[in-house]
Amino acid sequence: MPVPRVLILSVSAGAGHVRAAQALCAAGAGMALDTMHLDVMDFVPPRFRRIYTDLYISMVGKYPQAWGFLYRGMHRASAQDRSEKLRRWFERRQARTLLPKLQALQPDAIICTHFMPAELLSHYRPAIGVPVYVQITDFDLHRLWVQPGVDGYFVGNEEIAFGLRAAGVAASKIHVTGLPIMPAFSQPVTRTAAAALLGLQASKPTVLLMGGGAGLGNFESQAERLLAIDPALQVIALTGKNTVLLQRLQPLAQRYPGRLLTQGATPDVERFMACADLVVTKSGGLTSAECLAMGLPMVITAPIPGQEERNADYLVELGAALKAADALGVEFRVRRLLAQPLLRQAMAARARAAGRPDAAAAVMRCVLTQIAALAYQ
Repeated sequence: MPVPRVLILSVSAGAGHVRAAQALCAAGAGMALDTMHLDVMDFVPPRFRRIYTDLYISMVGKYPQAWGFLYRGMHRASAQDRSEKLRRWFERRQARTLLPKLQALQPDAIICTHFMPAELLSHYRPAIGVPVYVQITDFDLHRLWVQPGVDGYFVGNEEIAFGLRAAGVAASKIHVTGLPIMPAFSQPVTRTAAAALLGLQASKPTVLLMGGGAGLGNFESQAERLLAIDPALQVIALTGKNTVLLQRLQPLAQRYPGRLLTQGATPDVERFMACADLVVTKSGGLTSAECLAMGLPMVITAPIPGQEERNADYLVELGAALKAADALGVEFRVRRLLAQPLLRQAMAARARAAGRPDAAAAVMRCVLTQIAALAYQ
């Protein structure tokens, strides 16, 4: 029997959808599957790509409330609304070179880590003829994820499964696997080893500061506030792809030698997490899943209205996170967690209990099983 080929489609609007696709590819490679990752934005005109991706980053960074309004409005809208039909038609026109590529690749299954390819494939399904799956990448269910003709959904928790059933999706198509994160989170390095690799002292309290893949947030003032809490405190600032922010942090790192470690985009996030006692972060789906897998207590700040607010609510309810309204609130909660190790340990335990470090492998095993079942029909 030939090696099954699984195609994973993402959209580079935010980092989470792409990271989920990369995690699925890595898990598939570990099973000797033929996996391939395509960004749908590579199959649209440059102007549309700029609008779709850059506008999203600009909105969530500069006008988050506007994004929240749009998110809620699209959730309430009906798929039969004229505006929704027009939007789908326009997106199909922009991505019309995608279908020939899919037909040429002849995959045995397709997994979508963004709702846009799921919508496109829902329309193209008769011309594709292979199972299509959807990996929801937040701990919240938005209407756009639910598309006709999808063969299976992979979700992060039972509440999303409940929502899918309420939307008419058959229970047999829903798999609560967790959000796919890189295989390295299944066997992370120890705190001692990670600290040695990064030039930190494992015995000192350490706070990880994250702003998502785009490095959003007021890092400079936040990092300075955290460093002032305790002269022994170490701070790690991950700025993602925001190279300007990384440069702006250098003078602060020079003022606090050995106490502020700055890092841009990195494939080894688990090493930085392994060093930390807690993380100050936004509540993106993949970042949240990584923190849960590492048993890392979270202080959530400035979640994007919409999906990140819903993620934050889930994490707080879980007991794995505290939510802060502003920089002063962040400082208060960090001080509290550093001063109360038992609270920190309890939150870490709740995070670890909810974490699913093997989610990506679980997804690929499920898809592989269904491919094999179809082959023997």
